[in-house]
Amino acid sequence: MSSAARALTDVAEAEAEAITPEATPQDFPLPSAIAARYTVGLLTIVYMLNFVDRQIVNILAEPIKRDLGLADWQLGAMTGLGFAMFYTTLGIPMARLAERWHRGRIIAGCLVVWSGFTVVCGMSTTFVQILLARIGVGVGEAGCTPSAQSLIADSVPLNKRASALGTFSMGVPVGSLAGLVLGGIVAQSYGWRAAFMVAGAPGVILALIAFATLRDPRPSSTPASRANLLPLSAVLAQLRQQPAFWWLAAGSAITSFVGYGQQAFYVSFFLRNYTPELAAAAQSVGFAGPLAFVGVALGIVLGVSGGIGTLVGGRLGDRFAAQGPGGYGMVAAISMLIAGPLLAAVFFLGSGLTILALLAVPLFFKNMWFGPVFAGIQGMIPQRSRSTATAIFLFVLNAGGLGLGALLTGLISDMFATSYGEAEGVRYALVATSLVSFLSAACFWRAAVAMRRAA
Repeated sequence: MSSAARALTDVAEAEAEAITPEATPQDFPLPSAIAARYTVGLLTIVYMLNFVDRQIVNILAEPIKRDLGLADWQLGAMTGLGFAMFYTTLGIPMARLAERWHRGRIIAGCLVVWSGFTVVCGMSTTFVQILLARIGVGVGEAGCTPSAQSLIADSVPLNKRASALGTFSMGVPVGSLAGLVLGGIVAQSYGWRAAFMVAGAPGVILALIAFATLRDPRPSSTPASRANLLPLSAVLAQLRQQPAFWWLAAGSAITSFVGYGQQAFYVSFFLRNYTPELAAAAQSVGFAGPLAFVGVALGIVLGVSGGIGTLVGGRLGDRFAAQGPGGYGMVAAISMLIAGPLLAAVFFLGSGLTILALLAVPLFFKNMWFGPVFAGIQGMIPQRSRSTATAIFLFVLNAGGLGLGALLTGLISDMFATSYGEAEGVRYALVATSLVSFLSAACFWRAAVAMRRAA
């Protein structure tokens, strides 16, 4: 169709067109709209619990540090590297399993594993024990995201994919909100061990619901269908022909480096710098202490601003990509270009309460990348290999972001602390990592260029 004829079509019809060519057509029908909404909704709740169990350690970092006598680098290893080592490496074999078997049941089984190890974290009495328990959480969570994202991609129309994956990605900020609020309130009254146990228990119930009700629209695995699966080497060979995939992965890894690194030390930053102010604020609203207040306040800021950012980013991704697949990368690039300087500046803006409130602005922009990037990834690869490609993408993302973010932020904090003290050391570490966002914006922009050239 010529550009002149296209200009005469209805806008709604244009947005309903395929916004990026699929690597292969889907070889089974989509479920009903109601069934698709249920799948996206339930998986969003599962993903939320995923991040409750993954991120609750951040609100508990200071009590754990005092109780177990840890340094900041050990906090970083516990919150990031220890979890990421197995989360990243097991993601690919779990994804291969998801391409052969029922994805809903795989997700349910993984949910039981990571919830159980979250409870074990609360029983730990040494650094090694809690590190091993965090590794166990990572083992369980490794099978969730690749299976869930590919299941959503197979359940919704292409032109709604970024919005659906943006909704699913709300599990990140909302789960972080719930983890911070739950962890802060429970830890303030009953201790950090009780907080881990309360966070892990609901996973078993949700796993039963997922096992019984999640439907996989893909036909049951048969010897013939398994024979059509691409081997891992073939998937990697295909991805090597997709430079946009690697630019998106690099941008996401850098963005996650900033996000995971900073979230591990937000609570420490506020408690080390503004405890008297926060204690007074906690008393004025009836909280037991500053830890509970910071958990609730920071959870609301992260959850509300981040949740709105993921929704807006997903919808903008669908709209921009209606003009061409490069729109996915452009939404992510613009959002990170705005987020970086705002995030660096906010840590110097007055009182602790002021910083808490204003943090919502950069976090809104920083969370807009999820839907567009994940939708772009899902459209680049054959339908039957989506889980594997997602796992490869997440391997890059989490090895660089989750694995190194908290650890390096802790090392930077320790380095600055030798000259400026612990309180200012963590502030300068947060500022330094904020500026890395410019690199992620550049990677997303290069991805957008590559996607336009490949279209």
